[in-house]
Amino acid sequence: MTIAGSIILIMLGAILTWAVEFDLAGLDINVVGVVLMLGGLVGLAFGIYRINVTRRAVGPIDEPVHRHEIYEEPEARRTTVYEERRHYDEPPL
Repeated sequence: MTIAGSIILIMLGAILTWAVEFDLAGLDINVVGVVLMLGGLVGLAFGIYRINVTRRAVGPIDEPVHRHEIYEEPEARRTTVYEERRHYDEPPL
């Protein structure tokens, strides 16, 4: 039973208990409403318990996971620079 189903049972039981004025021979509508509300509360408690147990269930970790990544540096580009040497006795450009 889901949590939504439990809430619907609680609401239906409350409606039958306090809002319905109907008599059937051999059947008390108020008792049926109370039984539905109790069933909804039990289903709601079980649904919440199941969600909490499912979220906590984590298997043991034996060894830490190591990621071995190989990083290769890109090849360095060689740049050749040619410089002209000026002598001080030459005239300026």
